[in-house]
Amino acid sequence: MRIVDLDTAMSAIQSGMRIFVQGMAATPHGLLAGLAERCRSLEEVRLFHMHLEGPTPWIAPALKGRVHDISFFVGPNLREAVARGDASYLPLFLSDIPWFLRQPNFRPHVALLNVSPPDRHGYVSLGPSVDATLTAVEMADVVIAQINPHVPRTLGEACIHQDAITFGVPWSEPLATRAAAPPDPVTEAIGRHVASLIPDRATLQIGIGRIPDAVLRQLVHHRDLGIHSEMLSDGVRDLAERGVVTGRYKVTDPGKIVGTFALGSEALYAFLDDNAAVAMRVVDYTNNTAVIRQNPRMVSVNSAVEVDLTGQVAAESIGPRVISGVGGQMDFVRGASLAPEGRSIIALPSRTASGQARIVATLKAGAAVTTTRNHVQYVVTEYGIAELHGRTLEERARRLIAVAHPEDRPALEEAAARLIPGW
Repeated sequence: MRIVDLDTAMSAIQSGMRIFVQGMAATPHGLLAGLAERCRSLEEVRLFHMHLEGPTPWIAPALKGRVHDISFFVGPNLREAVARGDASYLPLFLSDIPWFLRQPNFRPHVALLNVSPPDRHGYVSLGPSVDATLTAVEMADVVIAQINPHVPRTLGEACIHQDAITFGVPWSEPLATRAAAPPDPVTEAIGRHVASLIPDRATLQIGIGRIPDAVLRQLVHHRDLGIHSEMLSDGVRDLAERGVVTGRYKVTDPGKIVGTFALGSEALYAFLDDNAAVAMRVVDYTNNTAVIRQNPRMVSVNSAVEVDLTGQVAAESIGPRVISGVGGQMDFVRGASLAPEGRSIIALPSRTASGQARIVATLKAGAAVTTTRNHVQYVVTEYGIAELHGRTLEERARRLIAVAHPEDRPALEEAAARLIPGW
């Protein structure tokens, strides 16, 4: 690794290059600001990444046509750019991204990282975001890293030797944080229903947001839970510190909390730092269905934008408007469904904040079906649990209507009479 200033590191980037950016809490804001400046004199630079936190200076109008952003998962900071056509969404299971980066037509020329300072053996850590970054380091011709003392030294597969880095740029920058969502009656009710489906000794995959936070708060009296997830949050940290999460009954990585990225508070990053109980693993391991299904009582908890009366799940778009991504939902829905005593759960409020129904007769025109009705086992709202797996279309519709908002049920019953054979 050669230690250089930002401008020297950015001089390695040329027109026509493909660049992979480490994301989530480890988003390298300093390098991205330097990249935006560098791209003022370049053309046809393509930027690949999962969700990035923070500002997006490379989306500036002056850079249109010079750099093109391609998201595997669209965060709030890029939704408008994708909607305008100034950035693109590439739908791909998270577990497939390493495969994608190994293809000759898509392998990155440059990887941009945010890493810890080297330890006494010369190893840096990728900190809270391993995901597909190791593959990008493996495939890239040039690796540029912020050497950042704020990055925790996570273990598992998170460490790379400094010799794998072409240019290191000293940079002190706090990681992106996310505050836990405050409790509210709707999500707390959903959390209670979901928790009732989670037995002791279960292994969990759970995401981030109001509903996952509410579910985790309801698990404080459970015993011997395990974590095998793409996302790690403060709720997981809290359960681990309480002794609820032990991983004792996991088949894969027993005793370890396994994730591929983390986003939360500074306390979460301190918990991850040099913690041998946490294994940050590559995304084609954490999200591999063949790995997930090995854990008995594997439970996946994911959310949705809408669920229709047959059980189709839209989770990445509102109609044609992309708001997130495929992510790992199907990876874990299928893995949990195939695990011994496993369960997959889709949890969502019955209505949006503006009062629109989320249990609907049909998905909005143009909506992407993220999880097919053939895969869905349980749908949970604040009004209860709808078990769909192995049920007819008529049975599914009746169960979903029973957990819809009471004011939406008459219209759903009328729609079911038109749409569902045998109603």
